[in-house]
Amino acid sequence: MNPIQHIRRLAFVLAGLTAALVAFATTPAFAMKVPASGGGGGPAVVPQHLSPAVHIVGSGMPGWQITLIAIGSALLAATFAVLLDRARATRRNAITAAA
Repeated sequence: MNPIQHIRRLAFVLAGLTAALVAFATTPAFAMKVPASGGGGGPAVVPQHLSPAVHIVGSGMPGWQITLIAIGSALLAATFAVLLDRARATRRNAITAAA
């Protein structure tokens, strides 16, 4: 099998895995709390055991997660750059040998 086909297959697998990861990771981000319909217009009485929990961290992403994402994307970009360079060098050598 041609080495370019191996690279192409690997690229498709990585693209599929990345798309699946993005699809599953962004789903909770778009979830929202739906308010209960009181119907009376006044404040609804919520039993103590159903009261909302106190959030310690309101929103945002910790710095270590941002760092890991940046490192992972840099490694992925470097890997694709090396693979692309090797593929171009192989193709260039094949064209030169055939001529």
